[in-house]
Amino acid sequence: MCAVRDPAAAETLQIPRYLETVYWWAYVHPKAVNVFEREWLVNAILFGNYARLRDAAVAALAEPGAPITGRTMQVACVYGNLTNKLMSRLAPEAQLEVVDILPIQLQNLREKIAPDARVTLRQGDSSALPHADASVDQLLLFFLLHEQPEAVRRATLAEAMRVVKPGGRIVVVDYHRPSAWHPLRLLMRGVFGRLEPYAIDLWKQEIEDFLPPANRPTTRSKRTWFGGLYQMLVWTR
Repeated sequence: MCAVRDPAAAETLQIPRYLETVYWWAYVHPKAVNVFEREWLVNAILFGNYARLRDAAVAALAEPGAPITGRTMQVACVYGNLTNKLMSRLAPEAQLEVVDILPIQLQNLREKIAPDARVTLRQGDSSALPHADASVDQLLLFFLLHEQPEAVRRATLAEAMRVVKPGGRIVVVDYHRPSAWHPLRLLMRGVFGRLEPYAIDLWKQEIEDFLPPANRPTTRSKRTWFGGLYQMLVWTR
């Protein structure tokens, strides 16, 4: 059976104010799940790049061609089949924990993944993870950071660096400043201005700039797609 905690029975955690005021329409309202939990819609929002970015993120959590081993943490549930794809790459003895602050998102994920004893869903705050230092082997942040105010983003990255073991990986997939000639540049500025006010931060600064100054990765790689609109960072703790 899937080792999933019942969100209704979980310790009550306060939903961050910015989620309730800025992203209620996407994640908090009960109708949001019904609207956005559609593979074609997720792909359309990312201009046909969802599968490419999803597969790159999953592949980055292990050596090429190898299964994902050890303990993996996915921070925040994701619309679409990211978690299913991640599960398909897990080694038999591996563990996956998905942490999200919203019970409704945990419930939605529980309903769309197959029962699996290796998988746990847990209510938790990305900026104050309920985990011990150096307790996971790799951690994934998939299109989360652009939805967070700067202070929360900094805390989330600090927590990621804290809970990952030395030598472990942190994989980040998110928006990136596109090329000056990008045909969607003005459109995305409008979308950010109206719906995603914190996302423009990732155009102004590198994500690594939001890490604690004293806690930087020992190795790093960066890859961009779609004229620079999307990026993937792979850090070694």
